[in-house]
Amino acid sequence: MHKQNPYNSRYDLKRLTKHYHALEKFIVLNPKKEETIDFSVSEAVFALNKAMLLADFNLGDYDLPSGYLIPPVPGRLDYLLHIRDFLTEKFNISENSQINGLDIGSGANGIYCILGAQYFNWKMVGSETDAKAVDIANANIKKTKELNNKIEIRHQQDKGSLFKNTIQSKEKFDFAVCNPPFHNSKEETLKGSLRKVINLGGFAAKEKFLLNFEGQANELWCNGGEVLFVKRLIKESVGFKNQVKLFSTLVAKSESVAAIKKQLNKAKANFEVIPMALGNKKGRYVLWWFETTKV
Repeated sequence: MHKQNPYNSRYDLKRLTKHYHALEKFIVLNPKKEETIDFSVSEAVFALNKAMLLADFNLGDYDLPSGYLIPPVPGRLDYLLHIRDFLTEKFNISENSQINGLDIGSGANGIYCILGAQYFNWKMVGSETDAKAVDIANANIKKTKELNNKIEIRHQQDKGSLFKNTIQSKEKFDFAVCNPPFHNSKEETLKGSLRKVINLGGFAAKEKFLLNFEGQANELWCNGGEVLFVKRLIKESVGFKNQVKLFSTLVAKSESVAAIKKQLNKAKANFEVIPMALGNKKGRYVLWWFETTKV
């Protein structure tokens, strides 16, 4: 985890509960008699992350209907911390500069836009194909007055496009982030998510996990999984290299990296792969940029 991530150590559940009292009923003891939550229960995971948003990001309120992907705040913040560092080191952009970010596939939770605006004071644009998810994200933004001038969530009506129809002709962005659908199918998603719960030391039985499984199809899986999605992202980024300084995406599977690197080389992009680890979860951020970029 990034050294400046405020969630580097164990969660201070007592502090978080003061900001969202509903979290208290989900606190349990692990085998070491330490306070934690059962990460196999979606309501508990939501309560923890809502408490973080209210306690540490000054949100007025935050709600997410059942069935939508619950945003893991520590991991999403970690991604943005690495983006900030890279913009500073590679492009000499001061942390005090007005930075404009783009989230491809912002989802109902709109988490990257919210964290970018509240933690870094960036201006953010989110793009999402699900019209209902756009409405949910906008409803949350309206609950915190200062977000209204920092975030815009756009409905991407062309499901075959990523940057096209999202980035306007004269717009400039310092970076783009993406949390792509990782799996090929619902079955693969369920298998991977169950394995993650077991690795996290979840206390619930398999049936309990399946009952609490959350996430819309477009959030979790697509034909070709993350490799095909990221390859599309890279191909389309070439046409927007003069409007976006730094492109990036999360990549969950180590076996996906070779194909993604091959596509980046084909696109003649410069790139860097940054490993990430959050607890037992391991992954990586892939960042790429073009030397001809004029943003």
